[in-house]
Amino acid sequence: MAQPPDYYAVLGVAASASQDEIKKKYRKLASKHHPDKNPNDPKAADTFKQISEAYQTLGDAEKRKQYDDMRRLGAFGGFGGGARQDRPGAQYGYPPPGATGNIRMEDFGDVGLGGLGDLFSSMFGGRSSARREPQRGNDVEIAGEIDFRTAALGGKIAVDMDLNEECTTCHGSGAAPGARLVTCSECGGRGTISFGQGGFAVQRPCPVCLGRGQVPTERCPTCGGAGELRQRRKIQITVPPGVDTGTKMRLKGKGAKGTKGAPPGDLLITFNVKADRFYKREGLDLIAPVPINIVDATLGKKINVKTLDGTRVAIRIPPGTQSGKRFRVRGQGIEKDGTRGDLIVQVDLRVPEKLTPEQEEAMRKFGETMKP
Repeated sequence: MAQPPDYYAVLGVAASASQDEIKKKYRKLASKHHPDKNPNDPKAADTFKQISEAYQTLGDAEKRKQYDDMRRLGAFGGFGGGARQDRPGAQYGYPPPGATGNIRMEDFGDVGLGGLGDLFSSMFGGRSSARREPQRGNDVEIAGEIDFRTAALGGKIAVDMDLNEECTTCHGSGAAPGARLVTCSECGGRGTISFGQGGFAVQRPCPVCLGRGQVPTERCPTCGGAGELRQRRKIQITVPPGVDTGTKMRLKGKGAKGTKGAPPGDLLITFNVKADRFYKREGLDLIAPVPINIVDATLGKKINVKTLDGTRVAIRIPPGTQSGKRFRVRGQGIEKDGTRGDLIVQVDLRVPEKLTPEQEEAMRKFGETMKP
């Protein structure tokens, strides 16, 4: 059975990377490999899934500590090199009968969001015998890309998410309709098997029964005996006003479905806001660059500026205004949690690139009057 991926390698960060560095790299990779951005790449969904799984572990300080402990103990490789290949289970790196000094997953206990045993089991995709009871669904974290105006004003967006959900044909048992479940001969019904060498071993979910302790006499034709299927689900999300890039939102019960009637997990969305063609944002203030020519900047002019909601406000540009000068319109910015920013009109002086002969002559005469 394949070893779990190196989550640091998946994200392309060093094991010493800070949580902030891990978060930034995840956002960059998630945006690049999102299936919606790669509709012609059949591997995009799997790549995105690996990136999300890596961040679910490394992005959480407690889970990362547990993962690092397992790496330090060597649980992800280096065991089984001395195992005989002619005995049952040798291909999986299981220790020979009578091995001593076993380090079991349950020995690590429950810490934070789950013990090292739970973390280790989840990385192998199986469930230990202690987890055959109904289990709450996993939390799912995705990146949601939204346009600037929806982020500022609020609104609804649709997002696609890929989830492993319980097979509706076998209801998670992995058995074909009418088939029986029998005790797994590999693990003896325990759901876990030790592997290792040199007096050091770690319990892992049985690769034959996937930690269930039982195997079907005939596999489910829908899921191939896995008990779950990869499903794509589209959901509508109500975006509150004022979200920005990096804003997170938790939707209760919108994550992966639980098993055997247990409640679903939550959906965690990290927003990525697209740039607007006109507006820029500084906190809750909106910056609106307005181009004016040299004559209007010199003599002054009254201009109309459109606000984010489409209304227009009048701004008086006084004579002698310099490029980059800002004018503040109170209360016309972004509103969030009862606080509203301002609209800031920024003058962008435009100098003509070409002039007619008459305009050139007029400019020369104007320049002569400006000489001391």
